[in-house]
Amino acid sequence: MRGGFLISFEGSEGSGKTTQIKSLAERIEKSGREIITTREPGGTPIGEHIRNLLKYEECASAMCPETELLLFAASRAQLVRELIEPSIEAGKIVLCDRYLDSTTVYQGVARQISADPVQMINRFAVGDRIPDLTVVVDVPAEIGLARAKGRANEKPDRMEQESIDFYESVREGYLILARSLPERFLVVDGTEPPKSITEEIWLELERRFDVS
Repeated sequence: MRGGFLISFEGSEGSGKTTQIKSLAERIEKSGREIITTREPGGTPIGEHIRNLLKYEECASAMCPETELLLFAASRAQLVRELIEPSIEAGKIVLCDRYLDSTTVYQGVARQISADPVQMINRFAVGDRIPDLTVVVDVPAEIGLARAKGRANEKPDRMEQESIDFYESVREGYLILARSLPERFLVVDGTEPPKSITEEIWLELERRFDVS
């Protein structure tokens, strides 16, 4: 596949997915392909304002699950139309730190919002732009939270202050989702050395896409 495509990276807080995106972006660039890295929520000026509201504003502590769901979807809708779609149409590879599966798992499974509205809102936000590959960086909940809270000079955001039970639900949600869609998902062990994880993902990219 020499045209543009979308790879999303999923996992709980502290899984190491952001590190993997950086490593893979550097490797893909060396192969001569144009690369775009982005994140959710965020990735556009509008999305970054939504990100700040979701994660850091004091008033967000009173946010109900339905509001959270709609704000994530609003950021995603803007990201798809402003950045992702134009980049793919231009033949670029897009690596996205979280995408629609985060909503399925965080708001659908962990927040226990009914699957029907979650799926409908997800589809409305992204249109036809489903990832060509979704990489889940899987770590036990206690390890991910310890990593997230141990980041230097960073105050835990609202999502990182959730309970261990919440993140166990998130992890199980991702694994169930990956088992249900094996043609789209790759699950990697986030407790392995980062270089080993990068190599595993790279081999999958070579198998699926023309990235060399």
